[in-house]
Amino acid sequence: MSNPRLVPAPIDIVFSEVDLNKKAYEREYQQLSESDDDPISQWLKLAKARGETADSDPVLLNLMVELHRKIDALEMFLKNEMPKRVSLTNEAHIKAIGFEHFALEEPILQAGKEYYGRIAMPVYPKRDIGVFFQALSPDLAQITRMHERDEKEWAAYLTARERVLIRELKEKKQ
Repeated sequence: MSNPRLVPAPIDIVFSEVDLNKKAYEREYQQLSESDDDPISQWLKLAKARGETADSDPVLLNLMVELHRKIDALEMFLKNEMPKRVSLTNEAHIKAIGFEHFALEEPILQAGKEYYGRIAMPVYPKRDIGVFFQALSPDLAQITRMHERDEKEWAAYLTARERVLIRELKEKKQ
C-alpha cells in the first residue's frame, strides 16, 4: 500500500465500530444525506423545482435559508432540545485529510475494522457529515462511503486547505 497524499486539516470526528449498532448507524447516515434535509431545505428544493426562485438572487436566497436555520437552532436551544443523533463511543481529532483518506492525531483505530463516524465540517453552513471508513492502520483510515454532496464538500475543503498551505509556503520564501 502506498502512502496517500494528505493535507493538514484540523477537523473533529466522533465514531464507533460499525458492528456495535449497524442498523442505527445506517439510519443516521441516511438522515444526514441530502434526501433527508431539514424542512427549509426541502421547501427550497421544491420551490426551485417549480421555478419559483428563477427571479431570486441565489446568494441572498441561501443566506435567508441559513438565517432561518439559525433561528430554528436558537429555538431548539431555548427549548433545550437537541437534534437526535446516535451515540458514538470515540472522539478524535483529524490531523490530515486526503480525497479518500484521513489521519488521526492519536493511534486509536484497529487496523481492518470498519467504523461509522460523524465529521464536523468547518465550512459554511456548518454541518455534520456521516462517513463509513475502514482503518488501514491505528491512525490512518480510508473512507468507504460518503454521500455525493458530502464528497464534493470534502474535496472543496481539501482544495481550500491546499491553497492555504501554498500561500503560507510562498510567504515563507519571501
